[in-house]
Amino acid sequence: MTPQDLVIRMLPPFAGWLALAALALPGGSPLRGAAVVFFLAAGPGTALVGLCGPALRVRSARSPVERRDPVFVRHSDLLERMMLAVFVSIAAVMIVATVLIATHTFSAQRVLVALTLLTTLAAFCPRLRASPPSRTRKGSLL
Repeated sequence: MTPQDLVIRMLPPFAGWLALAALALPGGSPLRGAAVVFFLAAGPGTALVGLCGPALRVRSARSPVERRDPVFVRHSDLLERMMLAVFVSIAAVMIVATVLIATHTFSAQRVLVALTLLTTLAAFCPRLRASPPSRTRKGSLL
């Protein structure tokens, strides 16, 4: 792993710890709100999607037949990973909040701490390896 890869992997946990540090700012501070919202919207999902990155790259997008755009695949895959990161983040926030509500221990700080720890753990985990695509029989749909 190159130093650049390490820095990119550590950005989501850093955003989480920065959001936790922003809780020390006054309650109505726009900087506090921006740091927390930015992390909750993209941090956990970015770490979890990055964990599955090699497995997601096995099958790339296919460009339309009538338009042979060489950069379509790269842009389409990037957009897919960005949207997936946002939706996975929202799902993680909802799951953590639901668990804390069910255990009668809900608070915004606890949600933020739990998601920051989850993001840090996902950033330190080794990446999932992509399995080779399975061979399909002649005439099958896949």
